Amino acid sequence: MEELSTDDAPPSIGPFSQGIRDGDKIYVSGQGPIDPETGDIIDGDVREQTERTLENVEAVLASAGKSLDDVVKATVFVMDMDDYDDINDVYGEYMSDPYPARSAVQVADLPVDIDVEIEVVASATDD
Repeated sequence: MEELSTDDAPPSIGPFSQGIRDGDKIYVSGQGPIDPETGDIIDGDVREQTERTLENVEAVLASAGKSLDDVVKATVFVMDMDDYDDINDVYGEYMSDPYPARSAVQVADLPVDIDVEIEVVASATDD
């Protein structure tokens, strides 16, 4: 097991890694719309929050030499399912065909005051 860490994504807010490479898989911990330079939640609507969230996921993957194209499974945590279409639109701009398997769930709360959090599993193979 190898820890993945980058200054291009926000640091973990607890006893967990930004990401882990284990064999041929990469596990990226849930990322949110946090500006990695300031550590602050970005000021923006759910679309902008989703963009920053996916950019943070991408930064962790890049630290392992991978990209969003390598994602095989994503989980999207949403505070309000009324935002689902906006999140889905942005997600579709960042992900490529064939799209990863995915689940999306509405949650009652997240560790910080954000509208969306995304975690992914990616392939670490060199295809």
